[in-house]
Amino acid sequence: MIEIVIPLISLIVAPIVRRGDIVTFLAYTISALLIFSNITSSNYFYITHFPPPIGEFYLYSDGVSNIFGFTIALISGIVALYSFPYMTKRFGEMGLNKSEFKRYWLLYNSYTYSMFLLVYSANLIMLYIFLEITLISSFLLIYYYGYGNRRFVALLYFVWTHIASVLTLLGFILIGLNDNTLLLPYIRYIPKIAWILIFVGMIVKLPGLGFHIWLPYAHAEAPTPVSALLSPLTVGLAGYILLRIYEVDPSFIIDYRDLIFTYGFLTSSVAGFLVFVQKDFKRLLAYSTVSQMGYMLMAICLGEYGVFGLVIQYVSHAFGKSILFMSAGAIIMAYNLRNIEKMGGLHEQIPQISNASLVGFMNLSGIITVGMIGEFFILRGVAGIYGIGREAIMVILAFIISGLYSFYTMKRVYYGKPKDYSSVKIPLPVNFSLYAIGTISIVLLFTAGYIVEALMEVFVWS
Repeated sequence: MIEIVIPLISLIVAPIVRRGDIVTFLAYTISALLIFSNITSSNYFYITHFPPPIGEFYLYSDGVSNIFGFTIALISGIVALYSFPYMTKRFGEMGLNKSEFKRYWLLYNSYTYSMFLLVYSANLIMLYIFLEITLISSFLLIYYYGYGNRRFVALLYFVWTHIASVLTLLGFILIGLNDNTLLLPYIRYIPKIAWILIFVGMIVKLPGLGFHIWLPYAHAEAPTPVSALLSPLTVGLAGYILLRIYEVDPSFIIDYRDLIFTYGFLTSSVAGFLVFVQKDFKRLLAYSTVSQMGYMLMAICLGEYGVFGLVIQYVSHAFGKSILFMSAGAIIMAYNLRNIEKMGGLHEQIPQISNASLVGFMNLSGIITVGMIGEFFILRGVAGIYGIGREAIMVILAFIISGLYSFYTMKRVYYGKPKDYSSVKIPLPVNFSLYAIGTISIVLLFTAGYIVEALMEVFVWS
């Protein structure tokens, strides 16, 4: 499992070299390419053993973990390149010199590598440990380098997401006591109270409607490279955890399917409408994340087709939202602007950022990107479970709302009468990062069969 070990190099080396961004980019990109070339493969890497009910610690790869791992590795590597010019400017604003990159790269790589290892963890306690490391490292990144009242926002983020983690841990402990093991391949039954604790914990982390209060603050005030990881990758890992528990025992989702599906629709649609009234570009994107996570809640209720849609939705959202947060960051770098009411017509001054944002919103809307495949499977799932009726209309309405707020935002930010701003040269790493992710999101549309094949290796096709 060399592709899992390679990013460890950047965790060790990046903080001690002058250009940690290049080391991180190369390590994660090589890992992503290796994972994608063997995306259907299964393997494991033994670490150690603990007495029951904990059991063995080992890393395990299958089609699902490989798809999530590929996405995390690719986005983490490319965002690292974007980080260098962005954080150089941010450090200057904060009165810090470039030596601060040592701490930044240590925290950045701790954050990304813990996300990466989380999806390959075969033991639920291992998974929880890496979930906590993602929380602590991202909390510190916001605390040290965020905007506004960053320390308060970091603590708000820490408290809410720690509640999610503790609830999940309690659920894991109950599973271990019931099955006398925490090894995912050997767990046979999930007690209902454990399912409830894990589900509520992951609803807080997604977050679902009503639990979303923390997310607009955290994603808006985090340094933009962290926002480009936090929203696209981290919150979606709640969907991964729910999927793994569902894979073991889907009874809870089946029993409460209608309720969960309706809640997912409300999360997606209400948050989608809230996007329209946001004035801060990064807060707008945060509410869009809540809306997109509603797709995952609907998808997990829709059988095997829905599960396929959930996984591909994670990929699509990660690509689209990382582009959009980096685009928002590019506007901050160029004009120190976040207020959408002061934007408008920016396509004239920064067309490359405008065009990249369009591809980002196309991912969220499922247009000529891998997001099309995710939406197809969600629709196929709803037709298979509910037929062509009210629920199908609900899914289509959620998709329409995403398309409407996407292109309404494009109009507000990039089109219309240009404001009196001069054209600005955008740093090459920023342009490269945006267009690399955008191009790959389109290419993946034509290789989606390969991704579906990997999923079929894990889930029995009925």
